[in-house]
Amino acid sequence: MKIELRSLAYSLNLVALLFAAWMAAQQQNSNATYQQLRALLPGSEIITANHLTLKRDAAVFTLNGTFTLFEAVNGKITGAAFEGSGHIHITPPTSEEKHNLMVLNRSEEFDADFDSAVFRFTDGTAAELRKAGAAVTTASNLRAQHLAVEFREFARNKLHANYDLRILEDVLSPAPGGYFLAAMHSPKMPHLILEIDPHGARTVAPEEIALHNWSDWGDTILLAFHDSDEYENGRRKQDMEINEPSTIHDEDLDVTIEKNGFLSAFVRVNLTAQGDGVAVVPLALYPTLRVRKVQGATGEPLDYVQEQKDTDPDFGVVLKTPLKQGQSATISVSYGGKDVVINEGGANYYPVARESWYPNSNMTLGSYSSYRMTFRVPKGLTLIATGTKTNEYNEGKFTISDWRTEVPLPVIGFALGKFKSLENVVPGKPAQPLTITAYANDQRPDSLEGVSGGAMMGNINTASMLPVQLSEATAAAQIYTDFFGEIPFKHIALTQQFACNYGQSWPMLVYLPLCGFLDQTQQHFLGLNAAASYWKVVTAHETAHQWWGQTVGFRGYRNQWMSEGFADASAAEFLLLTRKKPDDYRNFWKEQRTLLTEKNQYGFRPIDVGPVTMGIRLMSPKAGWNIYQDLVYPKGAYILHMVQQMMWTSSAGDANFKDAMHDLLGSYKLRPASTEDFKAVLERHMTRGIDLDGNHRLDWFFNEYVYGTALPHYHLEGGFTVENDSTVAHIKLTQSHVTPDFKMAVPIYLELSDGQVIRLGSANIAGNSTVQNDVKLPKLTSAPKKLMINYFYDVLCTEN
Repeated sequence: MKIELRSLAYSLNLVALLFAAWMAAQQQNSNATYQQLRALLPGSEIITANHLTLKRDAAVFTLNGTFTLFEAVNGKITGAAFEGSGHIHITPPTSEEKHNLMVLNRSEEFDADFDSAVFRFTDGTAAELRKAGAAVTTASNLRAQHLAVEFREFARNKLHANYDLRILEDVLSPAPGGYFLAAMHSPKMPHLILEIDPHGARTVAPEEIALHNWSDWGDTILLAFHDSDEYENGRRKQDMEINEPSTIHDEDLDVTIEKNGFLSAFVRVNLTAQGDGVAVVPLALYPTLRVRKVQGATGEPLDYVQEQKDTDPDFGVVLKTPLKQGQSATISVSYGGKDVVINEGGANYYPVARESWYPNSNMTLGSYSSYRMTFRVPKGLTLIATGTKTNEYNEGKFTISDWRTEVPLPVIGFALGKFKSLENVVPGKPAQPLTITAYANDQRPDSLEGVSGGAMMGNINTASMLPVQLSEATAAAQIYTDFFGEIPFKHIALTQQFACNYGQSWPMLVYLPLCGFLDQTQQHFLGLNAAASYWKVVTAHETAHQWWGQTVGFRGYRNQWMSEGFADASAAEFLLLTRKKPDDYRNFWKEQRTLLTEKNQYGFRPIDVGPVTMGIRLMSPKAGWNIYQDLVYPKGAYILHMVQQMMWTSSAGDANFKDAMHDLLGSYKLRPASTEDFKAVLERHMTRGIDLDGNHRLDWFFNEYVYGTALPHYHLEGGFTVENDSTVAHIKLTQSHVTPDFKMAVPIYLELSDGQVIRLGSANIAGNSTVQNDVKLPKLTSAPKKLMINYFYDVLCTEN
């Protein structure tokens, strides 16, 4: 009872603080320096440059024309408008980027001419320009001002990017800045933008360099990479750096969700500076969540930036005093807004802003923090959150619950509805028992009211599918614990969400699609039968993310393939071990190969567009917007599947593979892992079947399938003869459509006349070549019928 009273007093105190914050709202964007930057234009200082070479990392500018410098802010020049003849040349530092350029621009290097540009910078560009030519003071350059205004409006209304906020970070900092942006007008690419940001370039962080080509079709990232000198032999020397200005180590949240879905919150954020001179803290926050007040540790008001939700709504807080590296600060933020949680009727609520309903560092699945949360929701509804519920009680029209995270998490979230539930404990003898609870709404959303009542549909009752969802998740968790190891969570909540066509998995909280809670007849009636295979694995896939994506995080888009690919491969293992026959398992891999090797409407096979490490950048108006989904998921799964198949032995089975995956989970538990980290773990568990170079390295495999786009073709010929009462299998395997240094271990299978399939071994083959071998067969239960390769789709390839 005492605990409950203390919690109530604490909650009432937070309510009072929240109410006071709303009543005394601050004026956003009022910082004087920010206002100067917001209205900044080129001034009267003009520099003429002839044959100026401006080198920025791998980018080389050749410039002939005039630069009109922007007016100084806080004593710093932060931009210039250029008119004349310009050229940009970039030689990418990696083979992946060269391949991407070849797909998008038909060249492994990038070249473009431009006739005007707007440069924004906080590095030494101003001094370099002044050194290049004599400055002339004249009247305001109206053409230069027009260029600046044009880019400013484009950035705000098309890119929805607040570059003024980014520049404010360096203008207010006593430390030297290193930001550089060139927005160029090229005849073929009117909106060509190069950005170099030591804190990580927009949309590709933590990579510092990005080249964008924006059109009405969308934003195409032509190039992105780290500082060029950080590469060695085409690989990044340090793949997991933290380069954002600050990191969040814990947050306290007090959140209220009204019946109509309106969300308001008071959040206290504790952060630490990652470098010297941190004057501005950028935070991710959903655009419709409008900040009302920001305070420091002692309640002092802090300036903050948040423009209109439909323009450039990036959120950032201006600190009273810049922080030195290692120094900590506390920021309290009061905010609220609609369209973050949608009331879909029937007590079904849809959390829209999954990653940004609370202030965070925008490094989802790559930055771990601790959280304490209090939620107020309408009485009669149930809220399930990431973490452990420590208290719950009713007060007036609200149900109030307190939650805390027992371990650091990469992201937090919640589900809300009027739920029924079932619970299971995962079988086995783990060090920490794992409880799984499945939740389904006991009422239909408004969108399904119109399709109910038909004889074919029957009564739509999603709660009736709770036993099925719970059973599948429990079986999946048992399999994954065996194969990969124990996760650090005590429980997992499976929740029905309103969205029909996708699932998502946050720590201890799985969002399952509404249509997964319908039976097969109802799915067929709604036209969902074409995705029948999806419904077989969606629960297993999302449950697997508790291992891959949450327990082991992945920092940056280049490593995201492991999260989705490993979850897909895990779901395939679920199919193999929960079915009497391997048909669903084999069909799964067949479908994955089809996704990768069939041309899309743009004429591209997904596997040819780029390696899995290109992540979301694979999507483009030229290659297609489904490339990410059709390549990263299936190929990422195939990579893990092939490793498992190569590590399998007749004597040990999957023991070697399990040891490696337990090592990966244990080594990177509650922290991010990179592609190279995964490779290093596998190399610690090398077996003869996978060590094709004989050097205990997996460069051969990763260069082919992870960092490359290889797709071998195989042709098998074979037969049987009887010699001295023994049956001999004659094997002839041909590999083609590969480079001379490509190599692979190809499993060979034998099918018997009684239907039994036996794995005979593997054939190691390199380049475009043929290997032949005669194998004396042991005594068999029935006569041999035929030789096969790829029975379990062991190798990602084509064959005949």
